[in-house]
Amino acid sequence: MNENKAALGYQDFEEVRTEHIFYIDKTYFIREWWEYADKVTLITRPRRFGKTLNMSTVECFFSNKYAGRSDLFEGLSIWEAGSAAGGSSYRELQGTFPVIFLSFANIKATKYADMVYKITKVIADLYNSNDCLAAGDLLNENEKEYYKKIKPGMGEEIAADAINSMASFMKRQYGKDVIILLDEYDTPMQEAWLSGYWDEAVDFFRSLFNSTFKTNAHLCRGLITGITRISKESIFSDLNNLEVVTTTSDKYTTSFGFTEEEVFDALDRAGLGKEKQDVKKWYDGFTFGTHSGIYNPWSIVSFIGKNGKYDAYWSNTSGNGLVNSLIQKGSSIVKSAMEDLLNGIPLRVEIDEQIIFHQLHDSHRAVWSLLLATGYLRVLNMESVGEFRKKVYTLSLTNMEVQCMFENMVKGWFEGNAGIYYNEFIHSLLNDNVRKMNTFMNKVALNTFSSFDSGRKPSGQAEPERFYHGFVLGMVVELSEKYKVRSNRESGYGRYDVMITPLDRTEKAFIFEFKVLDPDEDEETLEDTLANAHAQIEKKQYEAELTAEGFSPEQIRKYGFAFRGKECLIG
Repeated sequence: MNENKAALGYQDFEEVRTEHIFYIDKTYFIREWWEYADKVTLITRPRRFGKTLNMSTVECFFSNKYAGRSDLFEGLSIWEAGSAAGGSSYRELQGTFPVIFLSFANIKATKYADMVYKITKVIADLYNSNDCLAAGDLLNENEKEYYKKIKPGMGEEIAADAINSMASFMKRQYGKDVIILLDEYDTPMQEAWLSGYWDEAVDFFRSLFNSTFKTNAHLCRGLITGITRISKESIFSDLNNLEVVTTTSDKYTTSFGFTEEEVFDALDRAGLGKEKQDVKKWYDGFTFGTHSGIYNPWSIVSFIGKNGKYDAYWSNTSGNGLVNSLIQKGSSIVKSAMEDLLNGIPLRVEIDEQIIFHQLHDSHRAVWSLLLATGYLRVLNMESVGEFRKKVYTLSLTNMEVQCMFENMVKGWFEGNAGIYYNEFIHSLLNDNVRKMNTFMNKVALNTFSSFDSGRKPSGQAEPERFYHGFVLGMVVELSEKYKVRSNRESGYGRYDVMITPLDRTEKAFIFEFKVLDPDEDEETLEDTLANAHAQIEKKQYEAELTAEGFSPEQIRKYGFAFRGKECLIG
């Protein structure tokens, strides 16, 4: 680590080195990657984990545009690495390859045509930066005409083959096969799913990646980074030369993110050594492969730059839209599991690291797979189960920073008037004001009900389920300092919907039972549904758990919630 200023937003290796920006040496990644010798490598890591800086480092090391720039690497591990595969030293490799470096980090669009246009602009910029290739006699007349066609808005077929063609031109010019670096490959794919043009995007990217990384005769090595591993069947179906390295893989475990040793050393150098244990609680928790104790670089650099001020630095840096949508619009199973996670209860679930976006609305397993890939969950334990050795993971929220992020996310569901009504409902509940509880609960439902809808027209039964589980998550967040909120737990002879237990045993406890008006149960009015809710509370003896914990009958409040569409009756 150097002794220079901790500053955010620097992703260009040359700039980091020449401007003397805080840097922890990760150049050993170059040697790791080179000596594994995989033709094409996809590495997934959460955002803000140094992917772009590492890609820039690889470019600066290998690209002939940086020939003679030993100053960038002197004193770093790669400069002392000795011989590379093939017998030459790593010092001799520096600056000797043609390199194509592309980033899709800014490809965000709500329409398919806009996405394609932005991709074509990235490719056009690549051609413009190498226009010397078209200026001389390297290209024939037909190739020069082709070169002119590479511009923003070019046809999709031309765009799909353009990177392959550039590799051919560079091979001809420099006499070496090309290293191709693609950063944040999945950003446009996530946007495509969120905006509803997934199928079109898949077809385009399948063609682009096949041409760039599979049928490219002039490819030396390919390196791709992203946050998620999108199902091979979606866009990588033709790439049988692809080595995939996810967060559970044992390759490159310390190349992205900071190790605890690196963090503690940095804190000591910054005069913040006394903060080590609190820093660990806030920002530790990431595990890559079997290597635990990985810290998010953005949070650590922010913490040092702010002279030891604790905050949710990483989780507050955008990029949470997909996660927010999946939790808010998720099923009752997803919301209940999130409730447990927020209460510190681990989640045990089978994980498939190949993210299948079509399944995200229908499979809670796909949701947890995504949250693990994006860094919001960490692995406590993994075991192989059954004859087919399925991988079952025990997961928890990664750290306090992530806990804060999810709490703020849930609070955001009840913004504006809905937030006012929600808080008023909580206040009325604690003060036994049933009339106001009804007033404010109906206003909350009216303002937020549809935001919990998955958009797939769930049944009338499912809609209230999504709503009330989101509502309960809000209570978990709002009441966490003084109450324990639990749902769907066994008590007496059944499973109650919600139980709210005060940490101060002299205060009131609450039992909620939610029901949707059901004509098949001879319910004609909300009053009928409410009566059935209360009958169930009594019949199933839900208060048994509270009684066992020492609460008197006078302390226990029992409320039924009767739903009909967005209308609610509490009593």
